[in-house]
Amino acid sequence: MKIRGRGIVPGHAAGMAIVSHAPFSFVGGVDPRTGELLDQAGEPPHPRLQGRIFAFPSGKGSTVGSYLIYGLAKTGNGPEGIVNARTEAIVAVGATLAGIPLVDRVDVGGLRTGDRMTVDGDRGTVELPDIRATPVVSVVLRNRGRILVVRRSEDVGSFRGRWSAISGYLEGREDPRHRAVREVREETGLKGITFRATGPPLLARDDRTIYVVHPFLFDAPRRQVHLDWENVEHRWIRPEELERFDTVPRLPEVVAAVLGRAPGSAA
Repeated sequence: MKIRGRGIVPGHAAGMAIVSHAPFSFVGGVDPRTGELLDQAGEPPHPRLQGRIFAFPSGKGSTVGSYLIYGLAKTGNGPEGIVNARTEAIVAVGATLAGIPLVDRVDVGGLRTGDRMTVDGDRGTVELPDIRATPVVSVVLRNRGRILVVRRSEDVGSFRGRWSAISGYLEGREDPRHRAVREVREETGLKGITFRATGPPLLARDDRTIYVVHPFLFDAPRRQVHLDWENVEHRWIRPEELERFDTVPRLPEVVAAVLGRAPGSAA
């Protein structure tokens, strides 16, 4: 699988990934003498950055972090490459001083510690040779402030019994929005839906598959639906109620992406 992002620091790096799904501070987050992560649970606990690709959403904390990144590289204890969702100045300066290839605009939510990863800072790409990419659409249907969630049947190929939005696979170069409308008609019988918003693709993980999820928001003219074989139950819920459901991976982020609010927040 190849992910296209934005190259920040040029160069090439390859190695096993260490992934943090929370913003990371190099000040207090890593032992500057050893490169051991101090606030990252892993296998083994407190893994070392040396020779690894470090993926995390963004940096945080003091500007001293830039010099810590540089110092880690000079002593041979720094990462081979860095991958971010959004690189801010602390990490960008540190990686530039240290010559560590850096790519951002990559959704790290679908990455896992232990993934084999290649970072190309010249082309702004990240490759995962052991992972298969599967593009899908995820459609949030809204009616009078409530959204539709459906429980997947035991006959579908993945995430059986989990709650999801209306979803479907993309085929070839198919337009995602057209597929979204088609899936709504097939899975709910609803027509006359109104497009409201879309969001950037999110990466949802299932073992060696990453679903590249294209999120959409449509307003539905009514709440009466007719489910097909893919789903066995439906509910219209308030967005903040989603946390009560056993959902497919990343569904709260999909909803937040199209509604413009943080996952779990009230209207």
